[in-house]
Amino acid sequence: MALAGHAAAATLTVRPGESIQAAIDRAQNGDVIEVQRARYQENLRIDKTITLRGIERPTVDGSGKDDTIRVIAPDVVIEGMIVANSGDNRYKQNAGIYVQPGAHRAKVQHCYLAYNLFGMWIEKADDVQVLHNNITGKRDYDSPRRGNGIQLYNTKGARIIGNQISFVRDALYIDVSHHAIFQKNNLHHSRYGTHYMNSYYNLWEDNDTWKNQAGLALMEVRDQTIRNNRAWNNIDHGIMLRTLQDAVVENNIVMGNKRGFFVYDMEFTKMLGNVVADNYTGVHLAGAARNTWDGNDFIQNRLQVKYVLTRDQQWGGPEGNYWSNYRGWDRDHDGRGDIPYEANDIVDRLSWRYPAVQMLLGSPAVQALRLVGQQFPVLRVPSVVENHPRMLPRSTEWAKWRERVQKENPNVR
Repeated sequence: MALAGHAAAATLTVRPGESIQAAIDRAQNGDVIEVQRARYQENLRIDKTITLRGIERPTVDGSGKDDTIRVIAPDVVIEGMIVANSGDNRYKQNAGIYVQPGAHRAKVQHCYLAYNLFGMWIEKADDVQVLHNNITGKRDYDSPRRGNGIQLYNTKGARIIGNQISFVRDALYIDVSHHAIFQKNNLHHSRYGTHYMNSYYNLWEDNDTWKNQAGLALMEVRDQTIRNNRAWNNIDHGIMLRTLQDAVVENNIVMGNKRGFFVYDMEFTKMLGNVVADNYTGVHLAGAARNTWDGNDFIQNRLQVKYVLTRDQQWGGPEGNYWSNYRGWDRDHDGRGDIPYEANDIVDRLSWRYPAVQMLLGSPAVQALRLVGQQFPVLRVPSVVENHPRMLPRSTEWAKWRERVQKENPNVR
């Protein structure tokens, strides 16, 4: 045993063939336990305020039962470990690392969590930090049988930063957790990149979600800042905003999804500077009012907006939105169109209601119907309308990002 830092703290070393749990049992609050590289088949209970540090990434193997590591004490640090092979009892919420109620300020960093049911389960523990970890689930299980990558329940002040999470049910599952920061996480090959509800005053920034069933799903939330994220090549929506209030959604790139944004029951929210490109539907909008849509670029979506409400909704502001299918002109050269843009017409409504109509969209009869609908208000349908849309896209840097993504992922459109 060697002294570390000051007289009250010690460094204990665990060598191959020894027990990590035995070292925890001997340790005092404030001690550091350094674990040398080996495979340790045991289920750990950390009931003291210690640092558990892996040297050259040793493995703690839970042998397919219970939690691989359960954190009970506050202020525990776990770093540089491989944590693997938890049990698979969903009712007991078996996890690679289970941070139980009261284990405040736990920090898990630079770890690999592999083949656990839940990567991390964090419950009623505040100010937890999960930093720069790689989390993969039981990828040979069907999605409904897997657990989530990181599950937060009833927490405050969490910091979830720089993690790689894949092949789980939902990469991040957030419920009743407030004042949290989620930054620079890569979330892919799961059901939801983020499944998130009943949580307030959180920041979502600079995260990537791709090749999930859906990217970010934020439901029953308010006072969110969602900025500089990228949601691309997800099977359904890139970003879902359902029952959202008092939020700012800005400078996100939403590309190559079935639906870029799915928006339902959203109000008092600012949608600013987002790039919505190459999606089948750019924005599917229902039940949304009293929001601001300005400075967004809608580029080459097969359908820019699917709008199913009963009255026009006015978009645009000082910046103006760009619409790649706008056919107006700018005679005064102020950078804004001189005639309004309307996202939908009677033909769009008919094709949504009767999908077989899509087979006829290129026919002269349908094109004539579009023209008649534009000329005679009696055939006009409610739509998203922008009186003076922007003539050129606001964002340019996103195209370089798209080029790199397409090079690295050839199947992305």
